[in-house]
Amino acid sequence: MKLSPLALTLTLLPAGPVLADTFERDQALKLPDVLISANRQVEARNDSSAANTVFTREDIDRLQPNSVTDLLRRVPGVQVAQTGGRGSLPGIYIRGTQSAQSLVLVDGQRIGNSSSGDSNLQHINIDQVERVEVLRGSRSVIYGSDAIGGVIQIFTRRGSDPGLQPRLHMGFGSNQTWERSLGLSGGDEQTRFNLGASLDETAGIDRTHESYPSDSDHDAYRNKSLSLSVSHALSDDVEIGANLLDNRGKSEFDNPFGRFDLNTFESVQQQPYNEFDVSSVSSYIDAQVNDLWKTRVEFGHSENREKTFDKLSDERSVFNTYRDSVNWQNDLTLNQRNSLILGGDWYEDRVNSSTPFDEDSRWNRAAFVQHRYQADSFSTELGLRRDQNQQFGGQNSWSGTFTLPLNPDNDVLLTYSEGFRAPTFNDLYYPDFSNPDLKPETSKSYELQWRSQLTESSRLEASLYRTDLEDAIIFGSNSRPENVASARINGFEATLRQELFGWQSNLGVAIIDPRDRDTGHTLARRARRTLSWDLDRQFDRLGLGASWQAVSSSYDDLNNQQPLGGYGLLGLRSSWALNREISLELKVDNLLDKGYSRALYSHEGSQYGYREEGRAWVFGVTWTPEL
Repeated sequence: MKLSPLALTLTLLPAGPVLADTFERDQALKLPDVLISANRQVEARNDSSAANTVFTREDIDRLQPNSVTDLLRRVPGVQVAQTGGRGSLPGIYIRGTQSAQSLVLVDGQRIGNSSSGDSNLQHINIDQVERVEVLRGSRSVIYGSDAIGGVIQIFTRRGSDPGLQPRLHMGFGSNQTWERSLGLSGGDEQTRFNLGASLDETAGIDRTHESYPSDSDHDAYRNKSLSLSVSHALSDDVEIGANLLDNRGKSEFDNPFGRFDLNTFESVQQQPYNEFDVSSVSSYIDAQVNDLWKTRVEFGHSENREKTFDKLSDERSVFNTYRDSVNWQNDLTLNQRNSLILGGDWYEDRVNSSTPFDEDSRWNRAAFVQHRYQADSFSTELGLRRDQNQQFGGQNSWSGTFTLPLNPDNDVLLTYSEGFRAPTFNDLYYPDFSNPDLKPETSKSYELQWRSQLTESSRLEASLYRTDLEDAIIFGSNSRPENVASARINGFEATLRQELFGWQSNLGVAIIDPRDRDTGHTLARRARRTLSWDLDRQFDRLGLGASWQAVSSSYDDLNNQQPLGGYGLLGLRSSWALNREISLELKVDNLLDKGYSRALYSHEGSQYGYREEGRAWVFGVTWTPEL
């Protein structure tokens, strides 16, 4: 019997006395050549129709990113525009779409803020992350709203081998940065668990240039994170489990616009900060009913809470959103050539805010089906989803992929996919600045992919795509959002992974042309060209690595009157294993101390760029004692 690449990989895992199928998903999270997010099931990456990038925990330890957003900058077609160093609000642009048009998941649960549409990815502590998967291109058939540009899924740390494996990490660096984390994982033949906690602190930088004197201080950031995962095999065919991630802390920031005082009709200086809490908890039942039918039910709850204060006044605001969800998926193997995915989703969003909304809750329910046919010389994938939303009614999404293997080392894929984004609570119900009659934004995407195993140690993946956006929501002349905008995004992206003379190289490039269809202007904060290159090598106990990221110029506004300069960033990293239990890590980001901005602000009629960190270093020690 010939094994598929995924089955062969799982068979080779050191599963010990536990059957490979018992903790299939937990084991798959450790592997670079499998994918879970595309169809909510474990599959070989090359079998998925989605253009994708995967970072395992091994990749994270090697690259030493300081945040999830730092990791995402390495993905071709993904741009990150922050507003001033660690903890600042990032814009995440996947294939030229805006932040709210891409879906962010933690262990299968939506974590996006349903009032603003922001995901608050900057607050997810990288030490509590096992794996990050990034899908580029619409996946609305599987996930529904928001998955126009793509999907980012974060998996929390997991236990692996039986027994107990403790870990401790301490680090310090520039800008009075301190990193502390500890964890314990382990288990036996039936149960696996991981428990981790971390505390990150930094004095930060002054995020703005010219501004009020009250903004001239450094903007500190503090993040406390806790994660827990546990899975238990009731039998060889039934598994239950739960996952928890909680990130909370304090983030100082600048408000160069000041606070408008309704009594004096003047701008008043501020020293604002917020207290945040981004959390997600989920549980699941996974059952192999028989040889042909596998079912999984997930229950989830996520919270996105934020309180904003001002040190110079008694001003305070609260924006809390909550989400409950249930997902049910059935994977059916009809025969050797035909498989089917049948599923249903339900979730309810709620808002609790110091600003009274006209409506503070809404539900969404959906059903979806996807069929896959595998012939000797080609394969097809066809999907349909129907969403029913309390606010806007029904929405259909379609997708289809045709895969043609040219030979054992080269595949060509043609994909058509539709997507949509539901308006946020701010869009619909914010007092005096909303429109309850808004319709969902919709998209149609066309994509051509080429995947080639050039040599045994070299792999090329390239995509050529077009996305058309309709009914895009923008603020009109009456200061209320309207479905009036449209855009088209043409793009090309490629990844080349290879090993040469012992060096592991990963090169990603992207070229996009994102335009407003009405004005012909380039969409704001989207650079047309980006490049990311990571180069690493292990010399026995010594590991060396370097990263180069280059971003071309862009515009901060829709009218293309406020240019943002391009930039290039060089980073170096190293690690040294003193023995089997202790290792040292040192990294330097922005080695050339390049000054750059990805967003602008106005002050007294002039434009200034938000500061990003200059040259910054971190030295760390990791201890993994053997028990």
